[in-house]
Amino acid sequence: MAEDGTKPFKLRISSSDEVFEIPAHRTIVDVLLDHGIEIPVSCEQGMCGTCITKVIRGIPDHRDLFLSNGEHEANDQMTPCCSRSLTRFLTLDL
Repeated sequence: MAEDGTKPFKLRISSSDEVFEIPAHRTIVDVLLDHGIEIPVSCEQGMCGTCITKVIRGIPDHRDLFLSNGEHEANDQMTPCCSRSLTRFLTLDL
C-alpha cells in the first residue's frame, strides 16, 4: 500500500466483462490505455470533468475537484483520471 493509503483494486469493464488490476501507483486511465481502451481526458487531475464515467458497481474513492459533494455521495459516476476505488472491485460503464 502506498503512503497515501492507495491500494490496488480490480476494475471490470461492463461492456466486455474484462477485468484489469489497477496497481497502487497507476491510474485507471493509464492501465486501460495500455490495453487499447481510451477514455477521453484533458486535465488528468480531476478538475475538468472530461473523463466522467458511470459507476455500475463498487464505491469510488473520489479524488477529483470537479464533482460536487452530492455527486460524490451518490457514487454513480467518477473521474477515472485520478480517482480510485474504496472496494476491491469496481465496475465501470465502458
